Amino acid sequence: MVMLSKFEQVQKQWGGTSDVIDHWLMSRQQLLIDYCKLAGLPPFETKQRQLPTSDQLQLFSQQLVDYISEGHFKIYDMVMARWNATGYSPTAEISQVYAQITQTTDPLLNFTEKYTEISEDDLEWSEFDSDLSAIGELVEIRFALEDGLIELISESLACPPGA
Repeated sequence: MVMLSKFEQVQKQWGGTSDVIDHWLMSRQQLLIDYCKLAGLPPFETKQRQLPTSDQLQLFSQQLVDYISEGHFKIYDMVMARWNATGYSPTAEISQVYAQITQTTDPLLNFTEKYTEISEDDLEWSEFDSDLSAIGELVEIRFALEDGLIELISESLACPPGA
């Protein structure tokens, strides 16, 4: 799977450079695992594709909401605290990439709203595969944007102003 390969590359490149980035990557890894389980992708595929249960959908939806919230609040706050301690502030480029990331938030949250708090009888299974595929594509776009942001953040934390 492409997202897992890209994740491994990013983890090799940026893992260990900052506790903020390491935390972000760990959260991403958990979201990827949960997505692969839900979609029945390697290494979680089965011989016969089975639809997820409502509990599995709720778990993934919660993980997705947690990942989004953590990115917007906890991780951004951690980066800002580190920057404030070193006298650095976000550049226009960092702000622009962050704005692009936030544009993926509503469509991702719309998926969670559609598939949380429902029972198997309520599910609109005819749309599920296309919805899950769209979420996978959107998560992949978000990850690519986050990778760019990680690079910008890592560079800024490695060389603070006046250093």
